[in-house]
Amino acid sequence: MCVESDGCEIEGCSSSDEVHTLSGSMSPGLKSNPDLHPCKPGEKFRAALLRCRSPTAAAGILSFGNVLNYMDRYTVVGVLLDIQKHFSVTDSEAGLLQTVFICSFMVAAPIFGYLGDRFNRKIILSCGIFFWSAVTLSSSFITKEYYWLFVLSRGLVGIGESSYSSISPTIIGDLFTNNTRTMMLSVFYFAIPLGSGLGYILGSSAKEAAGDWHWALRVSPVLGMTAGTLILFFVPEPKRGSADQLGGRLKTRTPWICDMKALAKNRSYVFSSLASSAVSFATGAFGMWIPLYLFRAQVVQKTVVPCTDEPCSSKDSLIFGAITCVTGLLGVLIGAATTRLCRQKTERADPLVCAVSMLGSAIFICLIFVVAKKSIVGAYICIFIGETLLFLNWAITADILMYVVIPTRRATAIAFQGFTSHILGDAGSPYLIGLISDALQKTYAHSALWQFLSLGYALMLCPFVIVLGGMFFLATALFFLDDREKAEKQLSQLTKSPSSVKVST
Repeated sequence: MCVESDGCEIEGCSSSDEVHTLSGSMSPGLKSNPDLHPCKPGEKFRAALLRCRSPTAAAGILSFGNVLNYMDRYTVVGVLLDIQKHFSVTDSEAGLLQTVFICSFMVAAPIFGYLGDRFNRKIILSCGIFFWSAVTLSSSFITKEYYWLFVLSRGLVGIGESSYSSISPTIIGDLFTNNTRTMMLSVFYFAIPLGSGLGYILGSSAKEAAGDWHWALRVSPVLGMTAGTLILFFVPEPKRGSADQLGGRLKTRTPWICDMKALAKNRSYVFSSLASSAVSFATGAFGMWIPLYLFRAQVVQKTVVPCTDEPCSSKDSLIFGAITCVTGLLGVLIGAATTRLCRQKTERADPLVCAVSMLGSAIFICLIFVVAKKSIVGAYICIFIGETLLFLNWAITADILMYVVIPTRRATAIAFQGFTSHILGDAGSPYLIGLISDALQKTYAHSALWQFLSLGYALMLCPFVIVLGGMFFLATALFFLDDREKAEKQLSQLTKSPSSVKVST
């Protein structure tokens, strides 16, 4: 039998079990006692909730929340053409929506990383979800005279979503280890392309069903609040390092300054963060502009007419969203399977798989701009292959971090990796691509062909950045084994008594 602190007997527990309270604390299982009283109906319900809080269920709920995080982010992109028409804004002004979102996201990430290494993580996650859900719902009622307010609302949403992306992977990292952790992180990071694709689909479908693009922003908040509630009740708060069987033996916590110095000296962490920046640059620009680029390609081919009144055609957003979902699944599965296979051949498999996939992706992304003018089907095929290769490295990059960073500074590491990848990547890429496109369009402002070509020329920057990212992953491979060994030594030092520990930075 197990008991809660009020002396209530909980049925279905063995004497060796532990009871996880809703606050995240744990009480050891106790033997049956004749003084215990039977559980009341409400207490039985609570006991049932506790029994449902398995690591697998927690990983599933966190992955669901990650889907919603990215779905909300790309719902706006799914109705971007309607937003441009409604607020009468240019390409660069429309690109500002994503740039402001990412800027607030990356500024908040280090703050949440610091909090996530020191306080109850699931409470922070739930508050973040409730916050962005409320702001997204409120933004759907902003009128066309207040575009600046709409842009500001996306910045506030970025703050809420930052809490989730910075902290949730560390909970999974503390619930699982080795290949199981790789698999669970693969599921979690599959939520990125799945949520992104569903964002396009949700935005387009909700607009078509309601006849008004504003309704695209009124669905994800309801789902977000549901996810926040599930996290509060069903996700445990594991001790940091518990999956490495060190949760109860970590005797010292390193200061934040010490953490930052150690991360700056961690070459694998630095190079993999720079590589992640290249991925973010490309995915941010593509996610924002590819549906519009393909629409303009069809205008040039005279298969569709230019959009002059709302609602505009959403076909390309729907197709691109579906492709993103499928390629995300394939990329994560192929990445996990390939890495597991390659680990049997070399211990540097993780960064090497990422490097090869990045370089291969750049080739097919270049081909998009070669074939789009003549064949939309050919462009979609290139997008499919290019995205699949690009998505291979998401979960693997997170696993690299888990290997080379000790548990007590992982939330900080993830937060600053996110900060770096956003400030060098998708914080500026949507706006930069729109700015280049607008500058090129000035020569032939009213030419449909030049509008198509100018956006294509601007997007050609992406494959070059992807190649650079592949080089950074190759650099990561050079230092991966040394940094992993250092992390293991630091972790063993942290399990000693505080008086005998001197943690290297």
